[in-house]
Amino acid sequence: MSIQSLGVGSGLDLESLVRQLISAERTPKENRLDAREDILEEEISAVGKVKSKLSEFEDAVKALQDADNLSGRDPQIDNPSQSNEPFTASPGNSAVTGEYKIAIEQMARGSRVETADAIDGGFASADDAVLTAGSANLTFRIGDDGEEFTLTVAAGTTLEELRAQINDDENNFGVSANIINTGTADGGAKLVFTSDVTGDGNDLQIINDDNVAELNRVSTTDSSESATFLTPVLNAQNAIANIDGIQVQSETNRFENTIQNVRFDARELSDRDADGNAIASTLTIGFDTEGVKENIDTFIEKYNELMDEFDELTRYGATEEDEDGALAGDSMVRGIQAGLSNILGSSISDSVLGSLFTIGVELTAEGRLEIGASDFGLGSGSSRLNDALADNFDEVSELFSGENGIATALLAFTEEYTQSSGLLKSREDVIKDQQGNLETEREQFELRMEGYEATLRARYLSLDSTVASLQSTGNALFAALGNI
Repeated sequence: MSIQSLGVGSGLDLESLVRQLISAERTPKENRLDAREDILEEEISAVGKVKSKLSEFEDAVKALQDADNLSGRDPQIDNPSQSNEPFTASPGNSAVTGEYKIAIEQMARGSRVETADAIDGGFASADDAVLTAGSANLTFRIGDDGEEFTLTVAAGTTLEELRAQINDDENNFGVSANIINTGTADGGAKLVFTSDVTGDGNDLQIINDDNVAELNRVSTTDSSESATFLTPVLNAQNAIANIDGIQVQSETNRFENTIQNVRFDARELSDRDADGNAIASTLTIGFDTEGVKENIDTFIEKYNELMDEFDELTRYGATEEDEDGALAGDSMVRGIQAGLSNILGSSISDSVLGSLFTIGVELTAEGRLEIGASDFGLGSGSSRLNDALADNFDEVSELFSGENGIATALLAFTEEYTQSSGLLKSREDVIKDQQGNLETEREQFELRMEGYEATLRARYLSLDSTVASLQSTGNALFAALGNI
């Protein structure tokens, strides 16, 4: 008798028994594997959080380590009229603080050339041909030896087509061509050339390279530049400003280093008084103390957020039901906290200010940074910071960004953890290796369980057959005895 399903021969619930035995063997080990997997997932997530918060803190430190962020100058402009802002100003970080009276007397501009009225040999309409036969070249140039580009005018090219050809030329350096219809027979259609190259002497020249008579109508000179045809209706000119009574000029509307390490850009003419004189605006160059305070506040905020994250990840549960943090008791996190604290509390020997305490930044008993509220006989943290910015503005930058500055030291320390080959990456790699080992262990466990199940089923299938055989023999004996 061949039995394939457990219990069929004997009538015993052997299938349920096998499942219970397998479960008893599987559950404890599977629970241990699941628990270990959860721990590893929580740990790698926690390391990721540490890396993220540490990177955010690094960004705030980098802002302090960049001297440009702590040496800024703040331009304030007081204009005579709120409706007119003649210029904007951008001082460099080494600009001398001070006050300047500035008036914009003339704006820089490029030149403008127009074709003649129709009655004087110009064009009656935009559809008039510029050249009726052959082809010829026109060269557009600034001054005697400035930028230039050349285009070929073909026979039958209309005024409208020439306008488009000029504007679309890939070598065009800044010449715009437009057509103005005067609306009169005498005026006709005028082709207007405008150059955006500003400054005295930078007038647009349109050269009739092949001396074709028809093209004299759209040219300023012939190929030898000895003849004159069209003349600018507006010449290119410099911008003119008056600074503390001194007239200054610029080819463009940008004045670079006219005031040393200060750039200002003319936007419109200054207002005029009753006598027609330009009324000056007042430019005051001061220290950008608010910008420095913002960078310090961000630094404090990001440090405290980092410490809050560390506290959450490393905490121990207050009760048995309260779970520990994913990195409770972790030595790496404790090392980061200790290292940062040591740097923040250190003195900088080559700094006039010496330490964060001097500028009002203090470590609390809870390990957080703050602008201190206590006086200590030296003033509150806010007053110490204000005094440092007022009396030693550039030294605040040096305290953070100097060769031995606090931000420099902090970056050197944190990068040991955050760089691509740093300690946090190594920690992640170790956890990933452990996860890989755990997966291998699961696979091996499943193979063992398959073998264990096969052994049980073979054992109980044999028992089922034996019991079925005994039951059959017994039934036969009882039947024989009953016939005696």
